[in-house]
Amino acid sequence: MIFNKMKNYKVDNRLKHIAFIMDGNGRWAKARSLPRNVGHKYGAKAFEETVKNCHEFGIKIVTVYAFSTENWSRPKNEIEAIMELLDTYIERAYEQKDIRYVFVGDKSVLSEDLRNKMISLEKATDKYDNILNIAFNYGGRAEIVNACNTLISSGASSVSEEDISSHLYTSHCSDPDLIVRTANEQRISNFLLWQCAYSEFYFTNILWPDFDKKELYKAIQSYYKRKRRFGGLIKGEE
Repeated sequence: MIFNKMKNYKVDNRLKHIAFIMDGNGRWAKARSLPRNVGHKYGAKAFEETVKNCHEFGIKIVTVYAFSTENWSRPKNEIEAIMELLDTYIERAYEQKDIRYVFVGDKSVLSEDLRNKMISLEKATDKYDNILNIAFNYGGRAEIVNACNTLISSGASSVSEEDISSHLYTSHCSDPDLIVRTANEQRISNFLLWQCAYSEFYFTNILWPDFDKKELYKAIQSYYKRKRRFGGLIKGEE
């Protein structure tokens, strides 16, 4: 039944931006007695399929939490595997002809080769309307600090909310309407702290490698059942 509903399904302008905290790759691998790196490999496949499904549903902006500033504490071989997956993905990304890629986070600590590849992909795709933000070496607190320091260095003696928003890594797009987190975890984990002020959240116990089009559709339908008040009242409410 749900597959029939998904056929030719399109969202409306109430859902422009969806963000994902892609959690559970390691647990997915462990449950199958596989190395964690294998979980990341299948997680990368789920990521590509999810981006494709989002755009098929008409969602214009997608943001994924790929690697946090805290992830550097993970085992060296796991970090290397993630870097290799990203490098391979960037090489194939040029095949997409309708996605603008933006890497949000601090690129300065990455290898020069990877940093240059990120920048080249961003420049080559900046003409497209569909946006994919890949949060890599990203931390929400660090992002806000970076925005404030940039404003201070420009001579600002005081700042407004608009000033900070316009200096965030995501200043090129609207804030997320919906944030999805997998693997039955219910926390933000330093992700889009400023931008999520009025986002709706959807938590699922599905591990990220198992997150498919059906699960995405369920998340979207849950979103449409919400009443977004943005701190006020909906017309007709008292």
